[in-house]
Amino acid sequence: MIVTGAQFTSVRGDIEANVRAMAALVRQAGGRGARVVVFAELAATGYEPALIHRDASLWLTEDDARLEPVREACRATGAVAVVGGPVRTATGRPAVTSLVIGPDGGLLARYDKTHLHGRENEVFAAGSAPGRFTLDGVRFALATCYDNRFPEIAEQAAADGCQVYLASSVLNTENDSFEKVYPVRARDNGLHVVLGNAVGASEEGECRGGSAVWAPDGTIIADAGTAAPGLALAELPL
Repeated sequence: MIVTGAQFTSVRGDIEANVRAMAALVRQAGGRGARVVVFAELAATGYEPALIHRDASLWLTEDDARLEPVREACRATGAVAVVGGPVRTATGRPAVTSLVIGPDGGLLARYDKTHLHGRENEVFAAGSAPGRFTLDGVRFALATCYDNRFPEIAEQAAADGCQVYLASSVLNTENDSFEKVYPVRARDNGLHVVLGNAVGASEEGECRGGSAVWAPDGTIIADAGTAAPGLALAELPL
């Protein structure tokens, strides 16, 4: 199975442009055989908590028509896309959500970020349920950015029989997670780890790209580099 960490520079608050960019990357990755394409945290709007808090028109729904270009790309390529965005909840706040769009364009899974960080606590509702889905007999786990600082998230994924851990993140140039978090989660739990990171400026600062795939021994086997857009494609022996 080929998996992909995908990156691009989100346009602040421009869902149409960002969805168009994601759809193009799904088609590009799918054309190279990818079955799973993972995007950054809040990729549909950009990582812009203050703007999301002010403008509820940026909040998505699970069946939001604005995501249709990504659904079409998934149907055309047979790929799964993990799309990050602010998605409405029953609390009156959005969550920091990963919507997993399946090969048929339907919703395969939803994961709401469990561990919110800093300003996120004022804007978003925290999730409580683990993110899981199965594709081609392979079990996947979902985690979002700050979640990955908590070892128990990956430990539970391994205990649940997951083989691949999908991390949607926004990591700025100062962040040490590339060295101290993702390879450790892979090595300590025997998981393939796939990172989709942001690149360019956001409320988090300047982000470095570096979307990547780590093998279960903690070695990096694919890296999208620091230019946007980019793909880190790796064929996993699953």
